[in-house]
Amino acid sequence: MLLKKNTQVGKNKLNFYFYSFLFYFFFINISISQDNIEGNFTDLRILDKISSKNTLVRLKNGELIKFKDLSIKSLKCKNSEFDDNPEITAYIQVKDLTDKNNNEVFVFNGWMFSSSPSITPFDHSVYDVWLVNCY
Repeated sequence: MLLKKNTQVGKNKLNFYFYSFLFYFFFINISISQDNIEGNFTDLRILDKISSKNTLVRLKNGELIKFKDLSIKSLKCKNSEFDDNPEITAYIQVKDLTDKNNNEVFVFNGWMFSSSPSITPFDHSVYDVWLVNCY
């Protein structure tokens, strides 16, 4: 009687490791890289045109902060997927607290771009605001 080795068990074990590696590589890595694209904090640089002082303000997305006469809220920020030409975008809402007649109207409400702030400019007589970072 001739005994045969059971090679099927070894092939199944090898297939299991191979498919486990593929699953990790495609699904787990994609979810980790997408977490790096959307951030939880937004950094804004605010320039006071009267005193010529600039201040770095860190916002947690969804929270409202008050900076002197401005009420600023960052709703969402994103980093670009590409490293060669990084682009940072954030959805920002800004109210002027000194304007008592139109306190429900935003001075700025929209997407802000770090590489080209002139696409949607922030127009204010005292302050300049531009996007610096998203993480």
